[in-house]
Amino acid sequence: MKGYRLLLLAALATGAQAYGQPYLKLHEQAIVVDTHNDVLSEATLKGLDIGTDLTGKAMSDLTRWKKGGVDVQVFSIFCDDHFGVGSAFRQANREIDSLYSIAARYPARMEIVTDAAGIERAVKHHKLAAMMGVEGGHMIEDNMDYLDSLYKRGVRYMTLTWNNSTSWATSAMDETSKAFTVTPYGLTEKGKAIVRRMNELGMLVDLSHVGEKTFWDAIHTTTKPIICSHSSVWNLCPVFRNLKDDQIKAVGANGGVIQVNFYSGFLDSNYQPRVTRFLHRHRTEVDSMNAAHAPQYAINEYLSKKYPAESDSLRAPMSLVLDHIDYIVRLIGPDHVGLGSDFDGIESPPQQLNDVSTYPLITRELLKRGYKPDDIKKILGGNFIRVLKANEVGKAVAVK
Repeated sequence: MKGYRLLLLAALATGAQAYGQPYLKLHEQAIVVDTHNDVLSEATLKGLDIGTDLTGKAMSDLTRWKKGGVDVQVFSIFCDDHFGVGSAFRQANREIDSLYSIAARYPARMEIVTDAAGIERAVKHHKLAAMMGVEGGHMIEDNMDYLDSLYKRGVRYMTLTWNNSTSWATSAMDETSKAFTVTPYGLTEKGKAIVRRMNELGMLVDLSHVGEKTFWDAIHTTTKPIICSHSSVWNLCPVFRNLKDDQIKAVGANGGVIQVNFYSGFLDSNYQPRVTRFLHRHRTEVDSMNAAHAPQYAINEYLSKKYPAESDSLRAPMSLVLDHIDYIVRLIGPDHVGLGSDFDGIESPPQQLNDVSTYPLITRELLKRGYKPDDIKKILGGNFIRVLKANEVGKAVAVK
């Protein structure tokens, strides 16, 4: 079905010969979905063209998506907490405009889709199926009409919060911060109404980034399966952005799916101590950027690009991505896990998983760990497509 890609995929054939051809063949048979990539805000709005080779400038471009066998990329529509009422919704639309312009520039290579039928059509015509997810409920500016507008423009998931809380939902960062004193935590009545409206529209409720209280309020409010578009496992790496066992089990009971994040800091519990030592070595520059009120993620990104050899030594081993997948599968089964790389939104991906061309390595390692081909296809993308179908208007399913 996608055999035209085999020559490109063959370039990634590494490791034991016994796993060479089988993993490549399985990878090209699967519908590969990544539910979170930040290249729009991190590259295209800065003038970079994903239709060209961006190696060394970004982790993503059209050639490398094809080389990596990616069929569906959900592009993150993102802006941080510097954007608020009067600017956040406008910035979201600017990024949506950017994606539409790119698709119009490369109609033979990519197509914006909004449902499972669109995915099937794009794959049939050998195009990247481009979808959109809003990362942060602050972009609707407390206005339900803006939510409807984003849906009409093609957005198919919304992360209820980014690291910043809204007036109607508290974030994981804020719920775990001693400095954050706003109460009550969780979803307000307006927040619950927003979740219900998303269910009505067919927009997936994304619970990455949200606080535990918000998570549980949303789980008890939604009537459709949810996603966690780019989250990992708290018990393996106890950071505020990861999911605890009871949350993972709740996603399974809801029929949803957790897409494992590739960020070293969310995979490896030893990553932060390494970063702390790295920042200490460059404390003069850190102090200067702190004085300029630069956010921590911007400081990390700047230093990682300035000191690439040091930054590379901090990265988590690729095996930890598989460990997080294994953990979720052991807890709730293979029907509730997928891939949400966060490429171009992270300064430290795992070793070997350098960019979007490297997804076949995930398939190789899943085979090595004894996963059945049908379960691998679910993890690579089938689980997300199932949840997408369950959320489409007129296709509601009972929540367990």
